[in-house]
Amino acid sequence: MKPKELYHAGIYLRLSRDDTSTGGRLESDSISSQRELCRAFVRRQEDMEIYDIYVDDGYSGTSFERPGFRRMMEDVYAGLVDCIIVKDLSRFGREYIEAGRLIQKIFPALNVRFIAVTDRYDSLTADYNERALVLPVKNFVNDAYCRDISDKVKSHQKIKRENGKFIGAFAVYGYQKDPEDRNHLVPDGYAAGVVRSIFGWRLGGMSATAIAEKLNILGVLSPMEYKRAQGGHYSSGFAAGIQAEWSAVAVRRILTNPVYIGTLEQGKTEKVSVKVNKYCRKPKEEWARVEHAHEAVVGREEFDNVQRLLKTGSRRSGGEECAHMFSGLLFCGDCGRPMARRLDRYKGKERLSFICSARNKGRGCSRHDITEEVLRETVLACLRIQAEVLTDWERLSAYMNGLEVKFEDIRTLEGEAARLVKVREQCLSLQDSLWEDLKDGTISREDFCVFRQIYEDKYARAGKAIAGQEEWIRRCMEAGAAAGRELEHFKEVQELTELNRDVLMTFVRRIEVYEDKRIRVEFNMKGIG
Repeated sequence: MKPKELYHAGIYLRLSRDDTSTGGRLESDSISSQRELCRAFVRRQEDMEIYDIYVDDGYSGTSFERPGFRRMMEDVYAGLVDCIIVKDLSRFGREYIEAGRLIQKIFPALNVRFIAVTDRYDSLTADYNERALVLPVKNFVNDAYCRDISDKVKSHQKIKRENGKFIGAFAVYGYQKDPEDRNHLVPDGYAAGVVRSIFGWRLGGMSATAIAEKLNILGVLSPMEYKRAQGGHYSSGFAAGIQAEWSAVAVRRILTNPVYIGTLEQGKTEKVSVKVNKYCRKPKEEWARVEHAHEAVVGREEFDNVQRLLKTGSRRSGGEECAHMFSGLLFCGDCGRPMARRLDRYKGKERLSFICSARNKGRGCSRHDITEEVLRETVLACLRIQAEVLTDWERLSAYMNGLEVKFEDIRTLEGEAARLVKVREQCLSLQDSLWEDLKDGTISREDFCVFRQIYEDKYARAGKAIAGQEEWIRRCMEAGAAAGRELEHFKEVQELTELNRDVLMTFVRRIEVYEDKRIRVEFNMKGIG
């Protein structure tokens, strides 16, 4: 390599997250230290000036896919930088094959000088031994060091997971990290209330899609938007004026996550290699599962009942918000498939009945026809008989006295409505300020039109959500009053006069209907035994 009269140096600085913590500052002390060391080196050189400084703070040295490094290489290929200066070889990279290829092949071919200050390596003056022996050995040591650190980190994380410590970057929706112990989860009052409502609605027969629609109508922030509102650093594709909404997938993810009963399941994936930023899913038996790791948001029985419903599914009849009372509980006793609900009209009369879904779709089996009225009466009679044969009456009485029919938390909805009112007031204020900015020339007419439309849309969405909440609060209060009266009739199973979805979900696990009109009721012994 021939020397030049003047080198345009690019100083490269890197720090991995594993090296140290930034302590909340914009840059770590180590980055600052590297910068000063490299600047001091350049000041001592008469044939060198700094073209630019490239920083990758918080990036591993095992990969060269780093924004600062890529920007530097673009300047190198453009001929703007012909000398690269780093504190030491480990700051440049810890992957010895690619590091060696760049330093020994790419840079010489581009006539780019490479200097590692504390390692005292300068490609302009390095002899054969330094290039062929010292440099590869140091790169190999850096690579081995990275592997060793990776193994230690994995081992430490494994111990934490097995001890029930939460090691995720963000707390799952419904929880927040304990300020006194960042590896422990505590319920987030508002989000936990939403989670409880979601479970209650699903037990009431609503599908995941219906629940998502309801949450969007009420203006409840989706998990992503809620995290952003709380100051979480979420990154996603840019979408101006578009707010992420609830979806059936998000609802189902909540309904199937055991974290809400206090169980942590971690270590579900593992990195393919320290040098490859890809992950593979581990077998379930290799997951770290710890029960009672934190406070539960929903009860275990409630969670288990929801899992049963999710396995069987529930479908809404046309125009109905919820599925029928026996949804997820009623099956054909011969083929095991769910029973389908049918409405027959004949001579002005309507008849509700259930038949085998396999027969309904022409897949064999037989009708197993039973009217809804007969089914209600039979199941209610079975419940009364089962209650009579129970010997532990005191336990049953204590359970029924503690039974709660879950409805929406009115105070939560009122709080959400108040938040939306503030959003509307903020939109009006921002619209007023837009006129002032337009008059002052701070923004263009085009920007004014764009932002005004965004604020108007946001104002309209908030108004629609407020109206939906007011209507829902009214319906909740009416339903709560009715449920209070209804609950008085269900204090004891023997006194039941008609079936109720909540009672069914509490006491019944499965109902099977046979062709010979036999009905088998499998009770949920957690509730009545």
